[in-house]
Amino acid sequence: MQETRNFVGYEYKEVAVNRDMEGVYADAYPSFGWVLEGSAHPVIGTPAAILKFKRDRKIHNKAELTRLQRQFEGSAREIEKLEQSKTTKATITAFIIGIIGTAFMAGSVFAFLGNMIPLCIVLAVPAFIGWALPYFSFLRLTAKRTEAVTPLIDRQYDTIYEVCEKAHGLLA
Repeated sequence: MQETRNFVGYEYKEVAVNRDMEGVYADAYPSFGWVLEGSAHPVIGTPAAILKFKRDRKIHNKAELTRLQRQFEGSAREIEKLEQSKTTKATITAFIIGIIGTAFMAGSVFAFLGNMIPLCIVLAVPAFIGWALPYFSFLRLTAKRTEAVTPLIDRQYDTIYEVCEKAHGLLA
């Protein structure tokens, strides 16, 4: 008895994602009819990963699945932006404080070279504070921003789960 096989045409998709989000994409894309074929990490030490997917070209509800997939991708990008925003302000603030501390140290050095020892000491104190304070301000601002952003990230994950659930229902 001869087995008959139907031809299946596939469409292929490569998605470049942040490694932190690699699992989310790998779990979500099958809800849109995609099958994970593999992943690649192009350069060691970079935060990027490339996920390779395929799906049947003649999949049912393709337009609606594509719309839901775009909605998922938008929510995933929003999560990445929110995650990045946790440290952006803290990094800028710490950098500015460190530069101000360095400026005070430069003034202290010039005062020392000009034999103005009391001024040198007065300028050195804020300089050392300006070098030590960025670490603590970074930690405090990051914790504060994380607390504010976490509910927004959770809402985006809830949106992703709802979208994937709808898409999965269309495939069934």
